[in-house]
Amino acid sequence: MKALVLAGGSGTRLRPITNTSAKQLVPVANKPVLFYGLEAIAAAGIREVGIVVGGTHAEIEAAVGDGRELGLEVTYLRQEAPLGLAHAVLIATDYLGDDDFVMYLGDNFIVGGITEIVRRFAADRPAAQIMLTRVPDPRQFGVAELGPGGRVVGLEEKPETPKSDLALVGVYLFTPAVHRAVAELKPSRRGELEITDAIQWLIDEGHRVESTVISGYWKDTGNVSDMLEVNRLVLESLEPAVRGQADEASELIGRVVIEEGALVTGSRIVGPVVIGAGTRITDSYVGPFTSIGADCVVEDSEIEYSIVLSRSSITGVRRVEASLIGHDVEVTPAPNTPRAHRLVLGDHSKVQISS
Repeated sequence: MKALVLAGGSGTRLRPITNTSAKQLVPVANKPVLFYGLEAIAAAGIREVGIVVGGTHAEIEAAVGDGRELGLEVTYLRQEAPLGLAHAVLIATDYLGDDDFVMYLGDNFIVGGITEIVRRFAADRPAAQIMLTRVPDPRQFGVAELGPGGRVVGLEEKPETPKSDLALVGVYLFTPAVHRAVAELKPSRRGELEITDAIQWLIDEGHRVESTVISGYWKDTGNVSDMLEVNRLVLESLEPAVRGQADEASELIGRVVIEEGALVTGSRIVGPVVIGAGTRITDSYVGPFTSIGADCVVEDSEIEYSIVLSRSSITGVRRVEASLIGHDVEVTPAPNTPRAHRLVLGDHSKVQISS
């Protein structure tokens, strides 16, 4: 079995972070979200992985390399434009050949991995196996309608009137039968080749499509609130470790990781928190569910429930929370006079200001 990992999206909901960084490489607990999926694939015993990349291909290829460090053999497949999930399968036809494969969306996060569903698929070999979860508003997802025994009888992409509350999770397993399905597709009203249409084609042609409803945690990390929630979840399982330094004037409470070369002085750190290599925390408070990347500076400030990417600094600020701060950012107090807000913001930014 092979894996097809989709990492070509532009990440419009995470702008301006994704104006300069691939959304799949935004870190959760200081590790790119893409790596959690690749590790789950390796844990399921799959070694050959094709990664579909787009405009951010250079960054993703630099981060993942040949996959050897993850126990994988990685091949990169270029997608010139994000034309749908089924289009990704279409361009990967030669790479996948006659092998069964799991398709994994690179910005999805699933607790518990995929080992069990891969084992079940390999044993039963339906034409397609999909994972489903119940959501409060299924109109934002692909939605499945189930018949007796969990057999999938219908699928619809982002329906105005959903027939169920079962949304497709971003992991799909296929036999080579799906290649004929994607070859038959026409673009949807969104101008994309929809994977839901390909699965519906399999159903209409009499192929068996099975489903698994998962009760565990799943998130599409496509926006800031979801990124922060996944970060919180991962940090809750953190094992404390101090590989850097914390002076006697500092207080470490709960699950705190201080990476090698990091220095904490005169500060209070309340876990779960991870502090990246080479970062300096001085006279500050870092609160629960915060990830601070490598080579950052936090001085005379307070921050909690946030993600800070590498080489950023927060100085003299009260108080930062529920924030996603990009690479090489400087956060400082505004001058008291004149009373005005001085902003330098990227495209599609969102700012909340207390007058």
